[in-house]
Amino acid sequence: MEAGLTPRQLAHRVGVSRKQVERWLGDAELTPHARNREDAARALGVDEEMLWPQAVKNRIKTGIDREIVHSYPYRSACPSTVWSDLVEGAESEIFLAGYTNYFFWTQIPQFADTVRRKAEAGVKVRFLVGDPEGEVTRQREVIEDVALSVSTRIRITLEHLERLGSLPGLEARRISAEDAVNHVSLSVFRFDDDALVTPHLARLVGHDSPLLHLRRQGDSGMFARFTEHAEELWGRAVPNPGAPPAS
Repeated sequence: MEAGLTPRQLAHRVGVSRKQVERWLGDAELTPHARNREDAARALGVDEEMLWPQAVKNRIKTGIDREIVHSYPYRSACPSTVWSDLVEGAESEIFLAGYTNYFFWTQIPQFADTVRRKAEAGVKVRFLVGDPEGEVTRQREVIEDVALSVSTRIRITLEHLERLGSLPGLEARRISAEDAVNHVSLSVFRFDDDALVTPHLARLVGHDSPLLHLRRQGDSGMFARFTEHAEELWGRAVPNPGAPPAS
């Protein structure tokens, strides 16, 4: 080898068998595991692309795949700074279509003040929440069986919105009864051309369900599909009596 390592020495540094290294050398079509590729390139002092150019090329996102900025196995694994940065960075639209939207008030410092400031600066801010007295809400409470119930979390959001009062660009609606099942199973949070999407799994509460961070790259990608879903629900939702419609 050009780096002066024998197959046995390289195998030792990478943590694989000598025969495995010999198979890599003897079969150009054989692609090692990503971790092994990184360790081998480091041991040899070269870029991974020099050893396995096709593997590097294959992992580069193309087309609508580029919309996936990051994925998290749990919503709670997404750093709070991601949420606060997206809220703070929004210049035209914030659309929070979670069933309760409760965690925004606890996870983002001074969230109410930020909403007020954004709305007064001309940002369109919308909240779509569930009906705290709806049948789907009641069913979900039985499924989750947690102390802080779904209806309580919705009411906390509604109370915060009521305190904000009437602001230019701020509007809140409650989901219609016929759309409640579709709403409770999927949360879509849009911040201009970024969106955080949570498909709710079975009996899990929102923070235990997975999350996708998407960034719009075109008109027919995942970002568009999810935000169009949220817009459809919004179009059939009913005005929230506790928060006057946008002026």
